[in-house]
Amino acid sequence: MDRGAGGAIIDGRMFAAGLLDDVAVKVARLKTATGAVPGLAVVLVGSDPASAVYVGSKHRQTAAAGMNSFKHELASDTTQDELMALIGRLNGDPAVHGILVQLPLPPHLDASAVIQGIDPDKDVDGFHVSNAGRLSTGQPALVPCTPLGCLMLLKHRLGGDLSGLNAVVVGKSNIVGKPMAQLLLSENCTVTIAHSRTRNTPELCRAADILVVAVGRPGLVRGDWIKPGATVIDVGINRVEIDSKPRIVGDVAFEEARHVAGAITPVPGGVGPMTIACLLSNTLTAFGRQHSVPVD
Repeated sequence: MDRGAGGAIIDGRMFAAGLLDDVAVKVARLKTATGAVPGLAVVLVGSDPASAVYVGSKHRQTAAAGMNSFKHELASDTTQDELMALIGRLNGDPAVHGILVQLPLPPHLDASAVIQGIDPDKDVDGFHVSNAGRLSTGQPALVPCTPLGCLMLLKHRLGGDLSGLNAVVVGKSNIVGKPMAQLLLSENCTVTIAHSRTRNTPELCRAADILVVAVGRPGLVRGDWIKPGATVIDVGINRVEIDSKPRIVGDVAFEEARHVAGAITPVPGGVGPMTIACLLSNTLTAFGRQHSVPVD
């Protein structure tokens, strides 16, 4: 981490690279011990360019970690029944330990039904209601990759013990906000969720030792919203134009915030790289549970 002119910059790329190396070592160990390796199936429907890039990256990194990678590319006019039939086959395939359906799906497909059709024990995105329920009740769950990555970065930065810290999560999505709050609660933080109807969001943020922002609004959180010395995790990925040039920025006004925060994730290079790393970590976890073997 580099302190630069302000708070420490939390390097998600470096942490993710270390996590991927650790996953690869564990996969090799499991192969020696069991003769099997984890398998991840990724399903892409249609030809959305951004989704194709994401799926290609996942495919390459899965193979690099020594796992089996199964890529299923379907036409954009694939029917709901055809997609559900594929999910059913993957659920029953013993070589597949994790299943990911790349979102968004074409509008004629019911994404919720697809997600709930995945075997919860192979749901490496952590979106199935069974995994959400397990997480909320403190049972072993597959946790959504982005909040899991956020928690790893927080614990690495803050020494592992988050007990008693005030945490504010800005955003209440099922993908990031809600599971992030559950993870922080499980770490014995005092947790507040702020959202679009919250009346005193800046005031709440100023009391946060840990501030996680995931709303999709560029530069929403200003520097004067941040408690001096707080740890700020910016989950936002927003494509904007600055001086007629395309840029990717977060939900936090970075240059303002970094001079107040004790540590902050940049965008890009902060939370983003953690998502694929945590996907492969989840696949490893799913393999271990399905085979009843330790993976750590």
